[in-house]
Amino acid sequence: MVRRATATLVVVALAVLAGCLGGGGAGAATTVESTATETAATTSQSGSPATAAAAGDVTVEVVEVVDGDTIKVVMPDGARETVRLLGVDTPEVHAENTPDEFEGVPETAAGRTCLRAAGEDASAYAKSRLADRTVELRYDGKAGERGYYGRLLAYVVVDGAEFNYDLITEGHARLYESSFEERERYERAERDARERGVGLWSCATEGAAAGGAGATTDDGLSLSVVADAPGNDNDNLNEEYVTLRNDGDAAIDLSGWTVSDAAGATYTFAGGTELDPGASLTLHTGSGTDTDEDVYWGRGGAVWNNGGDTVTVRDATGDEVLAYTYE
Repeated sequence: MVRRATATLVVVALAVLAGCLGGGGAGAATTVESTATETAATTSQSGSPATAAAAGDVTVEVVEVVDGDTIKVVMPDGARETVRLLGVDTPEVHAENTPDEFEGVPETAAGRTCLRAAGEDASAYAKSRLADRTVELRYDGKAGERGYYGRLLAYVVVDGAEFNYDLITEGHARLYESSFEERERYERAERDARERGVGLWSCATEGAAAGGAGATTDDGLSLSVVADAPGNDNDNLNEEYVTLRNDGDAAIDLSGWTVSDAAGATYTFAGGTELDPGASLTLHTGSGTDTDEDVYWGRGGAVWNNGGDTVTVRDATGDEVLAYTYE
């Protein structure tokens, strides 16, 4: 027992002596504490988007916009990370939407179609703001740096504005059910967007409940249209599109089917094109390589009028299957 106590005393004495001689140990500890305090203090609680850089912000390069609320980035050390935008949830574009997660949106095919279109809008908005950009990641003291799936959780700051917050104010996202320091401010922004009926919240209007986001047949085939691409439509043709979705029980053979506008511009689906149950097929105005989920019209200019148009789908015999007029 005496030998153990003596050894402990010697170790403590050496540690104290090293701290005195080194001159940097205590200072380093103080620096860590003040940095943490500064980070917490810099988080905006003012009700407006955070613009001041916070201690601990990380500058990264965006290499892919997965959808409205998820991006892939290259970190300062060259590592690639997936970032889930903190506090927000945009409608799905790669999976089925659940309307009851979005207050007031009807649990119908029209509601799901509307949310899918809103999700595409959110993705296009994210691409226009974040694609190939240098941005700042700002972590939240309450939420932590990583989520359940190991993805980074962060506010994304671009051009001095908090992009997560902008998604909420523009109606591109709902408030996500999680705890984070900015939650009250985001709640106010979501409430305002919902009251204005902007973005995805237009899906909660009477028009959306009646199929205002598009049109749906009794067999579950629905269409939605995004007529107003970000920026100049003629410079962004593939962000102008019509989406067909099959919520029925059987596959639909689209061979020879057509999609046309009010002026008569017509696209014809190639032979062998099928739309399986639960699947979607998006017709982009511009050019690209056709896949099972996306086909390309190859037009040189915009088709769908932003001020109003009619989308008509006909089968191979020329019979009208469904039509949707928007204003």
